[in-house]
Formats: sequence, structure tokens, C-alpha cells
Amino acid sequence: MLMGVFSGEGIISILTLSLLEIVLGIDNIIFISITADKLPKQLKAKARTIGLTLALGIRIILLFGINFIIGLKDALFHIGAWGVTGRDLILLAGGLFLVYKTTEEIIEKIKGHETELNPKSNKASMGGVIFQIVLIDIVFSFDSILTAVAISNNLFIMAGAVIISMIIMMLFSGVVSEFINQNPRIKMLALAFLLVISFVLIAEACHEVIGIKEVPKSYIYVALGFSLMVEGLNLWEKRVRRKHGKEIHEVQEKIHQEKLHLRDEDHS
Repeated sequence: MLMGVFSGEGIISILTLSLLEIVLGIDNIIFISITADKLPKQLKAKARTIGLTLALGIRIILLFGINFIIGLKDALFHIGAWGVTGRDLILLAGGLFLVYKTTEEIIEKIKGHETELNPKSNKASMGGVIFQIVLIDIVFSFDSILTAVAISNNLFIMAGAVIISMIIMMLFSGVVSEFINQNPRIKMLALAFLLVISFVLIAEACHEVIGIKEVPKSYIYVALGFSLMVEGLNLWEKRVRRKHGKEIHEVQEKIHQEKLHLRDEDHS
């Protein structure tokens, strides 16, 4: 099994799976970035690192307990014709929690309560933030592990891909977090994305009731990518206008100074 990791097929599997894990981890990074932003500045990076490290640990533990994960698809009890599984309960709880947290953040942004009225009132504790991150890590880890199992049955390939993807996410999480939190419109877009993901989790938990086996997340990621592209163009246009406006202001100031200089010469 270990030798298969270093074969051509094994390396391709690791790279493919690592890329998929990064894509599936986008929602995790967004949640961690927004949640950690509630902490004092000196603790934000530490919270992100701890959060992603815990996410890695949870994924590795779940990989070694893959039989347990597969067993969560068996019905624990029935509500009418709906066979409720352990996976359904975890996804439902995670989806509802994400709806609550995301809605709370959106309301705070709309009302302008984040930092304007009382900068210290919304600062969370490190323990509280880590607890929230762990809860969401557990929920998001299911997609990650089930994707890994679907692509490879080699435990070392799956573990390697998870580790590689989490290291890459750790390296870039600071940049992503800073970009999200410094651009209010991007942050609102990220919150809207998390809200959509939360409803997807709830829909997947209740798949038998609503008659949907699986919600294709590729549509959601494509929509997010398109929205980010549009918002990127808006930010670019805004930057160009600001630069152009600054140049016009400098020209006008120069003309004004020349007029004053000429007037002073006339008086003399």
C-alpha cells in the first residue's frame, strides 16, 4: 500500500485529491477567517493556525476510522419513511449552526455593530472561537473524507493529500483572511456563500424528505468564482478611478499654483 504512493498513478492521485481537498476547504477557510476576526489582532493568526491544525487532525482521525464513517450512512431510527442516519444528524446540526452564525454576522454588518459602536463588545474569547471552529471542522470533514474515499482506497494517498492540502491552506489562510476582512463587500459575499453552504448541508441531511440525493457543490463553487471575478473587476475599476481622480486633483492643484504665481507676479 505504501509503495503505491510513489508510483505514477499514486502521485497523480495525491495531486488530484490535494486540489479537490483545497477546493472543498474553501468554506472552512472562510468560516475560520470570519470567526477569528472577532479576536484581538495578536490572536487572529494563532486561532487560524489552531483551527486548521484541528481540521487536519480531525480529518486524519476520520480517515483511520473510515469504517465508522461509512457506518454513519446506516439509519439509526425512522421518522415516517425517512431513515435518519448519523451523517444526517451531523450535517443537520452543522447546517443549522452555520445558518445561525452566518445570519448573526450578516445582521451585525448591516446594522454596523461590528466595530463602530463599541469595538470591544464583539471581541470573542479564544476558547469560544476554537470551539466554533472545531464544530464546523467536524461537519466539513465529512465531505473531505468521503471525497478522498471516492477517489482512492489507499489510506496513505488519502492521508498525504489531506496533509498537503491543509499545509497549503495554512500558508495562504492569512492572505485570504486579510483580503476578506479588509474588503467589506468581499466579506458580505463570503458570508452569503457560507449561508448557501449551510442550506446545502441542511438539504443533504434531509435528502430523503425533499427527494434530492446529493446537491452538486460544483455549481456553488462556480457561482462563487463568478461572483468573485465580478467583484474583482469592481475593485479594479474603483482603484483605477481613485488613481485617475488623484491625477486630476494633482493637475488642478498645479494649475491653481501657477495661477497664484502669475497673480503674484502681476502685483509685483
